Amino acid sequence: MRLAVVTPTLRRPEALEIAIRSVMAQRGLDARPDEMVISDNDPEGSAREVVERLAREAPFPLIYVHAPRPGVATARNTGLAATDAELIAFLDDDEVASPGWLSALRQTRATLGVKVVFGPIRGRAPSAPEAIRPYLERFFGRSGPAQDGLVDQPYGCGNSLFVRAGTLDRNPPFDLDADQSGGEDDALFQHLALSGVQWGWSSQAWVDEAAPPHRANLSYALRRAFAFGQSPSQLAARHRNWVNVVGWMVVGSGQFAVFGALAVGQWLIGHAARVDTTDRAIRGLGKLFWMKPFEPQFYGMAELKRTQRAG
Repeated sequence: MRLAVVTPTLRRPEALEIAIRSVMAQRGLDARPDEMVISDNDPEGSAREVVERLAREAPFPLIYVHAPRPGVATARNTGLAATDAELIAFLDDDEVASPGWLSALRQTRATLGVKVVFGPIRGRAPSAPEAIRPYLERFFGRSGPAQDGLVDQPYGCGNSLFVRAGTLDRNPPFDLDADQSGGEDDALFQHLALSGVQWGWSSQAWVDEAAPPHRANLSYALRRAFAFGQSPSQLAARHRNWVNVVGWMVVGSGQFAVFGALAVGQWLIGHAARVDTTDRAIRGLGKLFWMKPFEPQFYGMAELKRTQRAG
């Protein structure tokens, strides 16, 4: 089956070039994609120059597509619509694929016979304070089993491989309500789980993800933790399953109370686990305050405005 790598991007030209070059450097069996699609989410089309320049040396077609309305779901949907490949690999613009990445994903999918495969991520936060760097590297990373096999839950869309038919054929595949907040794949994964789709894990399909300075801090990570906590309550509310909404709120209340109290004590004595415990408490708070007015904004217009202020 034909395979396309899809990469959404928003004003990260240097990181985007590194990501593209990591795909150009793939080695191994069936390592080379049939094409790579770059979905530029900047209204000004700032990624075009990088893509057109690298297209002259890429060993596969490098396709530029413009998604001018800022939003992470919009960027993914636009990139996906630009290819008719049967296999879709997602690599985010802040991820760097290891040389055997694509080969490992393909071999795992073929061996397990599943429609969706995820791979591990090495989180890096070089600009973070040393005291919280291990937490942030775990936060931005992703670990799983040491061996290939089935897993009982989905992971995020970055560093994944989909058999398009039966997984990405919803219209649109990614949730536009999550354009600004992230979590655009939550509803998709919930739908696929209810459809009986099995998840695969490819232990050798490594990518690195480096958190830029504006993300490599505790404030940003805990805001993201709050948003992660909101997700199950929000999904239940979207389906008007109010019993589940209340259930998640009860879980969140207990989680916040228990881990919040523990975190206070750990901060007072300087315990090594204090940041991780705070993370768990904040995720509980997110389940409780899942409503739209409390939803943090990380992508789309929020990211565009941040880059405008910075630049």
